Amino acid sequence: MMPTRLPGTDPGRQRELMVALLRDRGITDERVLAAMNTVPREAFVSGGQQTLAYEDRPLPIGSRQTISQPYTVAFMCQALRVKPTDKVLEVGTGSGYGAAVLGQLARDVVTIERLPDLAEAAAARLQRLNMTNVRVILGDGTLGVPEDAPFDGIIVTAGGNHLPQAYVDQLREGGRIVIPIGDEPHRQRMRRYVKRWGQVEAEDLGDFLFVPLIGADSWDESASGDE
Repeated sequence: MMPTRLPGTDPGRQRELMVALLRDRGITDERVLAAMNTVPREAFVSGGQQTLAYEDRPLPIGSRQTISQPYTVAFMCQALRVKPTDKVLEVGTGSGYGAAVLGQLARDVVTIERLPDLAEAAAARLQRLNMTNVRVILGDGTLGVPEDAPFDGIIVTAGGNHLPQAYVDQLREGGRIVIPIGDEPHRQRMRRYVKRWGQVEAEDLGDFLFVPLIGADSWDESASGDE
């Protein structure tokens, strides 16, 4: 097993080493690995954390939120089985890093964030990187984005207490949803759902830890620890 701390200071070299680590941990989708090797993760963390950008661990981005570790981003993108023609909804923009990776994989990405400061900062980062196929929306992610539906894939980067019905309704037939779900706000099982004949079939992908999915159709604000 390769170490999680990557040596050297050159971001390009660190990205190459990160991709080698992802391969070592079981990421096999070559399109996902190429996307991870393209997006500059250091552009999505604060200046004081840029030397940590390619360590395989989450980093704080403010507002009690984190940028997910590279492995988690790659794992979820691989699980979503994104095709180049897909239109994808991401729930929980955060820093914008996951949306940028998805933007390398899909035709169009709509990403929704409930916190105005994070949404604004992510949109600015994506604009600086000329990610013209990624659009940031401010709103309640548990309700999806019905005006942009249907989606070929929906990826949720916070842990819900169930699968919101809006995601099923806004998913195209044959589409996929990847979402962590659990009975506790900070402990979940990753699930992949595939829509067939109007219903979704679930597959368990293992244990994960995420911040809670806050909104009208999931956890309330008290789950975030702010109250």
